[in-house]
Amino acid sequence: MTPQLRSLVPLLVAAAAVAAVALAAPPAAAPGGKKGFIVTGRVYCDNCRAGFETNVSHNIAGATVQMECRHFETQQLHDKAEATTDAGGWYRMDIGQDHQEEICEVMLLKSPEPDCAEIERFRDRSRVPLTRNNGMEQNSVRYANPIAFFRKDPLPSCGEILRAYDLYNDTSENP
Repeated sequence: MTPQLRSLVPLLVAAAAVAAVALAAPPAAAPGGKKGFIVTGRVYCDNCRAGFETNVSHNIAGATVQMECRHFETQQLHDKAEATTDAGGWYRMDIGQDHQEEICEVMLLKSPEPDCAEIERFRDRSRVPLTRNNGMEQNSVRYANPIAFFRKDPLPSCGEILRAYDLYNDTSENP
């Protein structure tokens, strides 16, 4: 074999390997349409009004959440979905398409617990990226951060709980 042909062998082997991988990869989209996403997350009651889960927080069954996808520049609504939490406080929504140009957020709508139904602005939502065009291979499930309804009046034990977290001070709304 001539030296020129020997230098072509590694190149041909590499090209064959790339072609084999490309042919073995599943299609990016199902025939006739794009793959969708599953958005899932959890809703809980913030019994201490702490802004995070504590050991007295509990999941809320029967809460209603809504997801909206709005164009990042025009704020035009492109998609909307609603779900209710199960007995464990988890919700699930099937979203039919990629939302690369939109900002999608899951937000609280309604709590079945009258004592834990307050919605605090800007803490009532979780952003969820719904695109596959981000450089990572991933499945269709997207997990939203837990979101909370706030209890109208904190539980009596919350002052002690927040002291344990070193978050209590004299101006705290928790006794």
